[in-house]
Amino acid sequence: MTQTTHDGESHVEGIGQRLNWLRAGVLGANDGIVSVASLVVGVAGASSDNAALLTAGVAGLVGGAISMALGEYVSVSSQRDSEKALIDKEARELREMPDEELEELTQLYRDRGLSDDTARQVAVELTAHDALTAHLEVELHIDRNDLVSPWQAAVSSAVSFTLGALLPLLAILLPPPEWRVPVTFVAVLLALALTGTVSAHLGGSGKGRATLRLVVGGALALIVTWGIGSLLGTTGVV
Repeated sequence: MTQTTHDGESHVEGIGQRLNWLRAGVLGANDGIVSVASLVVGVAGASSDNAALLTAGVAGLVGGAISMALGEYVSVSSQRDSEKALIDKEARELREMPDEELEELTQLYRDRGLSDDTARQVAVELTAHDALTAHLEVELHIDRNDLVSPWQAAVSSAVSFTLGALLPLLAILLPPPEWRVPVTFVAVLLALALTGTVSAHLGGSGKGRATLRLVVGGALALIVTWGIGSLLGTTGVV
């Protein structure tokens, strides 16, 4: 029986890059909202000083954006390196064992429901036109002209985090001192409900449960950090 797969190659179809970037943007915004909101609410529990709130908020925003960008850059760089390695491996196999690769492509089309004759004809014609592209698209689901970009991922992540973080920062600074924490709670929970709904829609999952988990988790983070900040403030630690 002819071997139709090679070690180290995945035949699992991936999600489109545009959807991935959009989802990453939503998640980045969500991270910015929760992390900076928790930070400034915690500080607000201990102090009502504008300078302290602004310093903490800006530090959290800048540090978080840089961290998100760096993490995304490293992660996507690894993915890009893996894709390039698979492309080089496939090109080498096409040079060294073209008959086996043709049979592999034929079998992949059989697995998709084509008859033996049709699968063979399609494989032969695609191989004659552009063998490497045919194998990358059908076998590995890689478009060699549209590889992931680490810089695009890093910038997108940093921007989405920053936009998300601006909401709690403005919500804690603009209202009068007695309204800062309540306004921030409401603004953050509404924003989390929105990002949860969008994220669930992109992932094709149920919106209600996904949004509820996000809102409850965000509320818990705010309550805990505000409680710790209040405790430290009332005990005179800060």
